[in-house]
Amino acid sequence: MGEQKVSLLTDKSEMQKFVKQLLEDVQSLEYMLDNDWFEKDIIRIGAEQEMCMVNNDTMKPAFIAIEALDKMKSYEWVETELAKFNLETNFDPREFKGDCLAKMEHEARSNLTRIQKTLDDFDVSVVLTGILPTLRKDDLNMDSLTPKKRYYALMEAINDQLTTDAYELRLSGIDELNIKHDSPLIEACNTSFQVHLQINPDEFVKMYNISQVLAAPMIAISSNSPLVFGKRLWHESRIALFQQSLDTRASHDHMREKSPRVNFGNGWLKDSILEIYQEDIARFRVLIAGDIQENSIDEIAKGNVPKLRALQVHNSTVYRWNRPCYGISPNGKPHLRIENRVLAAGPTVVDEIANTAFWLGLMVGMADKYEDIRDHISWDDAADNFGKSAKYGIDSTFTWFNDEKITAVDLIIKKLIPIARKGLQIRKVDKKDIDKYLDIIKARAKAHMTGARWILRSFTKLKEETTTDEALACLTSSIIKNQKTSMPVHEWKLPELSELVHYKPSQIKVEEFMTTDLFTVQKDDIIEFVAEMMDWRKTRYTAVENKNGELVGLITQRLLLRYLIKNPILKGKVTTVNDIMLTKPFTISPEKSIMDALEVMRENKVGCLPVVKGKELIGMITEKGFLSTTSRLIERLGK
Repeated sequence: MGEQKVSLLTDKSEMQKFVKQLLEDVQSLEYMLDNDWFEKDIIRIGAEQEMCMVNNDTMKPAFIAIEALDKMKSYEWVETELAKFNLETNFDPREFKGDCLAKMEHEARSNLTRIQKTLDDFDVSVVLTGILPTLRKDDLNMDSLTPKKRYYALMEAINDQLTTDAYELRLSGIDELNIKHDSPLIEACNTSFQVHLQINPDEFVKMYNISQVLAAPMIAISSNSPLVFGKRLWHESRIALFQQSLDTRASHDHMREKSPRVNFGNGWLKDSILEIYQEDIARFRVLIAGDIQENSIDEIAKGNVPKLRALQVHNSTVYRWNRPCYGISPNGKPHLRIENRVLAAGPTVVDEIANTAFWLGLMVGMADKYEDIRDHISWDDAADNFGKSAKYGIDSTFTWFNDEKITAVDLIIKKLIPIARKGLQIRKVDKKDIDKYLDIIKARAKAHMTGARWILRSFTKLKEETTTDEALACLTSSIIKNQKTSMPVHEWKLPELSELVHYKPSQIKVEEFMTTDLFTVQKDDIIEFVAEMMDWRKTRYTAVENKNGELVGLITQRLLLRYLIKNPILKGKVTTVNDIMLTKPFTISPEKSIMDALEVMRENKVGCLPVVKGKELIGMITEKGFLSTTSRLIERLGK
């Protein structure tokens, strides 16, 4: 949210006043457009860098944003984000020409270096990644919200719009995630690199439609968010996660169309930027108000350029992936921008600037090559391509111009890079920078290696060698190490467990350590079935649950063997699980630490702990898991 002074609307009169200000801002914007008030003789670019912070000893989120910012008071370009483990930096706007891209890269590196120097005092590191691999669901409770009035107001306002009992996340990739969450703070999972391009008002419709078409190939080549809570999902899971985290809609019997606040759009822009603002005001309820003193209509009458604060506040609560932006330039003239929000943070600064160069070049190159992009591709295909790219990333196949079916790699290498190069040349960007950044895009496409592909390959490899938690810690540690080398992601090697120096499993929660892929039985199952299943699965423990998934007992290998020795199975006799199971096994809750679990197992001389939330069985901890972790720690200490 760009607007700082905001508040929750608590009564009808406040709501009515703010809506009136909002409508006046739209009228003022229309007047300025019709009367040619906008800056046209210069094109600037800018960016916003979001980042995560992690503790060096655990690779888990570090909730120190307020403390860190207190030490960086003199840095006007760094500020808070929604969660305490996030920060954001704002780049200086610069004219789109010459060495602008090299300067942007230098600014990004300089800012991160200065931030990291501060974070060193906290034993914390910056991570550039779309979704932090080690992030846990419990890290996203309201205690993690940055204590700012605007964030509290936004969370409360969105919660007030919720028409169901919880927010639901449902994504499927290699793995599957189906969970409920009690607040919209889960959107804080997402970190991005948002690029701004100033647009001549006369060309806004044309350029905005181009940005919509380009969203899909840009996601394909830049995807960097395939993991959520240890699950391998979409290549750019940010897209679905952001939408679902703020989705307050409920299911109904009738198929009434209702857009989420996070959306790609519902059709082409036809005549004016006003269509976007008008649709968003009509479609989405006002959530929060700003501390607005000016009357934009009065300012227009005086010949002054209004700030349009009401419009900017509302615009900040509707999350289009290509967002229109209004601003005032240093010379006092108003200007329009398109904010590209599809690019994930990372994997490195040079990757981010390469993505930026590719998108900026394509925007200009496409506008030069095509008078109206709508003549070459349908809206439905553009929207479908967007969804495909989020799911499959660089593995996508798109429906492109004139109904051509083409892979993302072929589209990028054969068609789009030449257009981007032409666009950057039109803007007179330095040739060495054009070559440098577009060569990274080309090499990444040829290697078929985006950040998402690297993360998926790395995590799959590590997961076969160790526990999920250690794999995620090793992965995050490797990302940090590689970011410091400044090598683009397509040159990164897959991580090795031996590289993980700092790792403290004692601080792991039960829910991160437990096994969730459970084979269970019910009370009426015969013990022959249980014996065979335990033999097949090479397991010593089997949980007993009812049809509602609630834990009702436990079968152990020792218990089963003891029973069979004393009571040989006789022909015609039926013995069930209910006859021999432990009815009150020791259990543990998911939020406990594994040290708590180890203590329970040691004190009670048990080799297994079912993990329950309420009565529901959600996982299992066994001595085998502890043994494998201990063996790796001993190996690491030996080295």
